[in-house]
Amino acid sequence: MIDKYLLFPYYLTLKLRNRRYSRPGHKFQYAEKPTLNIGNVTVGGTGKTPHVELVLRLLRENPEWSGKNLAVLSRGYMRDSTGFQQVVATGSASVFGDEPLQIKKKFPDVTVAVDKDRVEGCDLLAHPEKLKNRKVAKKCWNREFPAADYIVLDDAFQYRKLKTNKNVVLVDWNRPVQKDLLLPLGRLRDLPERIFDADVLIVTKSPAEVEEAERAAFVAELGFTEYLPSECEATNPQGRRQLIFFTTIRYGQVTGVYSTAEPRYTYAKKAILMTGIASDGPLRNYLSDTYKIIRRFGFPDHHRFAWKDISRIQAAVDQTPTAAVFTTEKDAQRLLDFTGMPESLMQRLFYIPITAEFLSDGERERFAEFVGNM
Repeated sequence: MIDKYLLFPYYLTLKLRNRRYSRPGHKFQYAEKPTLNIGNVTVGGTGKTPHVELVLRLLRENPEWSGKNLAVLSRGYMRDSTGFQQVVATGSASVFGDEPLQIKKKFPDVTVAVDKDRVEGCDLLAHPEKLKNRKVAKKCWNREFPAADYIVLDDAFQYRKLKTNKNVVLVDWNRPVQKDLLLPLGRLRDLPERIFDADVLIVTKSPAEVEEAERAAFVAELGFTEYLPSECEATNPQGRRQLIFFTTIRYGQVTGVYSTAEPRYTYAKKAILMTGIASDGPLRNYLSDTYKIIRRFGFPDHHRFAWKDISRIQAAVDQTPTAAVFTTEKDAQRLLDFTGMPESLMQRLFYIPITAEFLSDGERERFAEFVGNM
């Protein structure tokens, strides 16, 4: 009961905001090019970046979009730069943000940009020539890129000024939104019922195999009825049929954060884990199958590593010289910004790239059709 009283001001603010944007006749701004948003209603941890990458892979496979100019627009959370910036693979996380930089490195032929103003960002991606005549151009360092044919937005579900063509909302299998609380007592930054405003709901970080009955129970717990697994559809409380998919995490090959990393350390049986993400549970569980995690260092999401952090890791390595140090691919982008990294750590630092994959080929095909049909 006390929780409800504490959260009521935030709840009321969100409720009024949602009512404002939901009322008939409200005018939205649309991008000139097809737009698809990957978002959530929590403060992280649902896997937006791997799903943006998943969408890009599917678009590359689509005959209609494979030869077109694809673009990704992100806010660039925790970056030092301002305004519209085109991300370059040789740049730094401090300038562009760790997630946009990661995406650019994986998809060098995709235009990746950051802009807090998503309306402006979509307009400039569609019309790069406008950079020549706008004040924002003075702050933009990399102005040459092709006009976008398709824009994928990373985390713009709460940016209500822009109406995207399609909205995909992610929900963590391990933390259903109906069991969570609004900030600051929980991790919800938006009303849980806003998941029903999406075109597609993806349940992320699911077990690799989920029985049909388990899926149905999870979907029902979220508030849906008449779930048909074969059709990947269910009816939401508004009476609208909504697509629902399940994805899981696949881990790739261990990769050195630095070019001087020594692969021999990965054959050790002991590991030190250091992460600055919303939840390191999945990675910790994955590593535990092979390694004994002797030390674990957890930092806030998007944490900028300082010397005091690195010295703690170094002290742990000194105590166990044979241990490998593991982190995430996102953390690796920020670690590369750190100057003066000890050589002994550079040799032991590794990350394990992840991809989001559907639990069945049928789901993948249905979602690919949804993504490509613009």
